[in-house]
Amino acid sequence: MTLQERAEKAVEMKMSGQYNCAQAVTAALADQTALTEEQLKQISAGFCAGMGNLEATCGALIGAGMIAGLKTEGKGTLKVTRQIQEEFGKRCGAIKCRDLKAVRDGKPLCPCEDCVRNAVMIYGEVLGIQSSLIPTGKPVGLR
Repeated sequence: MTLQERAEKAVEMKMSGQYNCAQAVTAALADQTALTEEQLKQISAGFCAGMGNLEATCGALIGAGMIAGLKTEGKGTLKVTRQIQEEFGKRCGAIKCRDLKAVRDGKPLCPCEDCVRNAVMIYGEVLGIQSSLIPTGKPVGLR
C-alpha cells in the first residue's frame, strides 16, 4: 500500500464516524507496530478533539507521534516527533485543534480530514519512508 493510499484510508476511517482523528492515524499505520489496529484504536481513543475534547494539540498529530514512538523504540523519538510537529504546523497552519478548526472566511483553517491525511503523509516522510511504498518489515512495538 502506498503512503498516499494509507493516508486516504485514514481519511475514510475518520469520515466513517467510527474513528476519531488520532484513531484513524494510528489504525492506518498499525502495521508499523507490533500492536493490533484494535489495540491502537483503544490507546488513542482519548486523544480526539485536541486531547479529551479540550481542543489542544491535534489528535491526528498525536497519533503520528504515538506511532513514531513505537517505530523508533525511544531512540530519537523526541527529534522525530518534533520534526513531525514542525512539518504539520507548516502544512496545516497550526498544531492546536481549536486553531485548526477555527472558521475563517466560512471554512476551517485545516479540516479534520486534511489534518489526518497530512499526519500520515508527514509520518512517512519524516521517517524516510518512500511515498510509493511503506515497507512491511518486522514491526516494532512496546517492550
